[in-house]
Amino acid sequence: MSAQAIPLSEAEGAGPALERALILTTCTVVTFLYAMTVTIANVSLPQMQGALSASPDQIAWVVTANIVATAVTTPLTGWLTSRFGRRRLCNACVLGFGIASLGCGLSDSLTELVLFRALQGAIGAPLVPLSQAIVLDTYAKRHHGAAIALFGVGSVLGPVVGPVLGGWLAETYNWRWVFYMIVPFAVLSLIGSLAFIHDREAGSKLRLDWLGFLLLSAALASTQLMLDRGERADWFDSAEIVTWAALAGVALYAFIAHSATARRPFLDPRLIADRNFSIGVVLVFVFGMLNITPMTIMPPLLQSVSGYPDSVIGFVLGARGLGTMTGFFLMVFASRLDPRAMIVLGFLLQAIAGWQFTQLDMNPSTADVFWPMALQGLGVGVLWVPITMVSFSTLVPELVSEGSAVFHMVRNFGSSVHISLSIALAVHMARTGYAELAERVTPYSASASMPWIGGAWNLEDLRGLAGFSREMARQAAMIGYLDAFVFFIATSLVVLPLVLLIRVKR
Repeated sequence: MSAQAIPLSEAEGAGPALERALILTTCTVVTFLYAMTVTIANVSLPQMQGALSASPDQIAWVVTANIVATAVTTPLTGWLTSRFGRRRLCNACVLGFGIASLGCGLSDSLTELVLFRALQGAIGAPLVPLSQAIVLDTYAKRHHGAAIALFGVGSVLGPVVGPVLGGWLAETYNWRWVFYMIVPFAVLSLIGSLAFIHDREAGSKLRLDWLGFLLLSAALASTQLMLDRGERADWFDSAEIVTWAALAGVALYAFIAHSATARRPFLDPRLIADRNFSIGVVLVFVFGMLNITPMTIMPPLLQSVSGYPDSVIGFVLGARGLGTMTGFFLMVFASRLDPRAMIVLGFLLQAIAGWQFTQLDMNPSTADVFWPMALQGLGVGVLWVPITMVSFSTLVPELVSEGSAVFHMVRNFGSSVHISLSIALAVHMARTGYAELAERVTPYSASASMPWIGGAWNLEDLRGLAGFSREMARQAAMIGYLDAFVFFIATSLVVLPLVLLIRVKR
């Protein structure tokens, strides 16, 4: 299913400098459009839950449906590009993405909202890998570092700007404006795509390995559903989770067996044969795991534990954008350095930021959260460029479109996996912490009878006990979030030995 070969120029790239700059700007805006929606719904989930009369388990499908649809559709990007051409594909995806976002805002029921969120993920999934493939094709390889640094602004800043602006709009108006605000960006992206994105070659009539695609989609979707719903359904004590796990295992085995024996498999085996690309895929998987997790964990922590309003949470999350912008600015000039050193630096910055998150108390100040978020954003900006350069430095030109699709599929899957595991860990440890705290609150506990322990609550009546129970739940939730950040640190450090295997062309 490899895209039609488009030679990458080793000289000046494709077209005049102004034309290339306009293409780069358009691709950055298109990527920013899609990336905004990755975490945009998380800020307003409590509002959606109340407005649509949904339970916590039901409203979670607003996020799950989007993630699963994105994971399933992303691998199709290479085939879609070769079949329809990058111009028509980009225009159709931007237009459909804008319509689906408008449909999310106009939804009157949970079913409609989940359906449009799934369409939003499925239609928008090709936008990021397609845009990256266009940028890599437009610029000569010696300019890829600076081009990817500028392009990455859209990919990484989108998840920051979306919740910041969306949180303010949701607090000022209502949750529907979280989706309405996407429409103007979609119109701007469509104008840029129509004006500047062109096909250098006509689309080809390549056949799609439908069996391989369906098996890979089933494996990804089942794994994501198992991880996302595991803690709610009590993991393998639930028939639902056992079913998802079995489907994932069978589909993955069948996909590997089919790919090894098919004449034209869904994913070209030459991608895995390229050493740097294989290592880059593992690195970007871990990068994806670290990229979005703080953006997902921090809002409920600040809202439910510390009582922050949505607008202040959005402002604090914006610190990550400041750090990311700084990182990308540095990488425009540092892209000529050894990428292995920059990758190690980026992961160490993530680990340090995670350690600072573990030092938060129950009532953190804005500065206590602002600077660790900025440091985590700096690590993201430092990591993105060298990982991308390493992954595509030795890949043959005709595999760039397909490789870009796999690259972003793995990144998105890494994000969804780590978010699901982190939330499951936080919830599980919160329950465990509450149980351990509750053991110490009994009529026979000497410490609980001390006046400075009960505080304003009278532990001899029901109202006092209820207030004390809420406070224990709040502290147990904080314990769970801190444990999730310890998991974040471990993820940042475990991948470092893999950097030694990268081959760098001098």
